[in-house]
Amino acid sequence: MPRWLRAGLVVLVALVLHTAVFPQLRIADVRPDVMLLLAVLGGLAAGPQVGAVFGFASGLAVDLLAQTPVGLTALTFSLVGYGVGTFQGVLLRSAVWLTPAVAAAASAVGVVIFALLGAMLGQSHLITSGTLAVIGLVALLNAIFALPASRAVVWALREDDPR
Repeated sequence: MPRWLRAGLVVLVALVLHTAVFPQLRIADVRPDVMLLLAVLGGLAAGPQVGAVFGFASGLAVDLLAQTPVGLTALTFSLVGYGVGTFQGVLLRSAVWLTPAVAAAASAVGVVIFALLGAMLGQSHLITSGTLAVIGLVALLNAIFALPASRAVVWALREDDPR
């Protein structure tokens, strides 16, 4: 199966989970952001260029269903995927805790970027008194789901076998 098809399948399955399953797993009215987690893990698994493209694809999928300006999520996730991918060469991959730690930190940064870009585009409701709680909970929940999700992302983004 070609890489683009595997990646599309993972984005589609994650979108279904994001919209149908994870809304039931709320803590203090905050759910994991699986689509942001895909962007983080894409950058971690495959580097900045692939991370940015994978982040854009997962963000665009969310944008098609969200009530924020189209492209806001895609831009945010592209930046996060690229940023994580830029630092992935520096990280030691042998530590088991590294993937959840990077997922937590990058998810927190992603929520901040989303809120700030949204506010600049007139979406002032994205920055409220509860924004800090959202940042912390999304980071925590994404860290919890990082290890199982990383297996799917690594599978999706591995290089195609030359034949």
